[in-house]
Amino acid sequence: MDLLYAIARKFPQLQHNLRAAHIRDRPQRFLMRVLMLSLYLSIGLSVLFFFMTARTPIPMYLLAIFFPVAFISSFAFFVQSPKVIIRKRKREIEKDVLFAGHYILTKIQSGVPLLNAMIDASKSPGVASKYFREIVSEINTGMPIEKALEKTRDYTASEKFKLILSELVTSLKTGSDITFSLSNVLDQINNDQRMEIKEYGKKLNALIMIYMVLAVAVPSLGMTMFIVIASFMAFELSPIFIIFILVVLFFVQFMFLTLFKSIRPMVNL
Repeated sequence: MDLLYAIARKFPQLQHNLRAAHIRDRPQRFLMRVLMLSLYLSIGLSVLFFFMTARTPIPMYLLAIFFPVAFISSFAFFVQSPKVIIRKRKREIEKDVLFAGHYILTKIQSGVPLLNAMIDASKSPGVASKYFREIVSEINTGMPIEKALEKTRDYTASEKFKLILSELVTSLKTGSDITFSLSNVLDQINNDQRMEIKEYGKKLNALIMIYMVLAVAVPSLGMTMFIVIASFMAFELSPIFIIFILVVLFFVQFMFLTLFKSIRPMVNL
C-alpha cells in the first residue's frame, strides 16, 4: 500500500479526475487496477513476442527489454483513462448545454421553482438530462441544493456548463433574479459556439487540402509511378508488399478521419 500511496503522489490531479469522470474508486484502488491490467497485458504481449521471434535470428535478450517497455507503456495508457472519460463527458454535454440552459431559463421565467425546473430538465430529451439527473439524485439523498450545484460545478468537465451552474449557485446564495444573468450567460455561450463553428470552417478547409494531397493525390500518383518503374526494372510486387501498402493507406485514412472528428466543435451543427 505504501507503494500505491507513493505512486498516487506522482499524480496529484488523479483524485479530481476520478471524481470528474465519475469513477468511484479511490486513487490507490484505481492505480492497483491499472497496475494489474498493465501487468496482464504486458505478459500477454511478451508471450506473443516470444512466439513470433522464437524461430528468427532476433536475440532473446530483447524480451527482457520488451517486457518493461510494454508494462510502462500500458500503465501510461491506462492511467490516462479518466481524462478520456472526462473529454467524452465534455463533448456530450457541450453539444446540448445551450438547449439545457434555455430549458431551465424558460421554466424559471414561467414561474417554476429552480428545483422543479432541474427535475423537469432531468426528464427532458437530450444528453444534458442525465447530468441534471445526477444533481437531482444528490439533492434527493439530502444534500442542500446549493451544495449539489457547487459539487457538480467543481467537477464538471464543461466550462460552459460550469458557467450556467455558477449563475444558479450565485442566485441561490444572493437571492437575486436569475433570469437576467442566466440569459446573458446563454448569449455568451451562443456567441462562443458561433465563433467555434467559424474557426472549424477555416481549419477544415486547410485540412481538406492537406487530405487531398497526402491521402488522395500522393498515394494514387505514387503507386502509378512505382508500378511503371517496377515494370521497367522487372521488379516483382509480392502480395505482402501490396498488403503493406493497403495497411499504410488505411492508417492514413483513419488518421485523417480521427483528426477531422477531433477538431469538430462540441456543438450540434
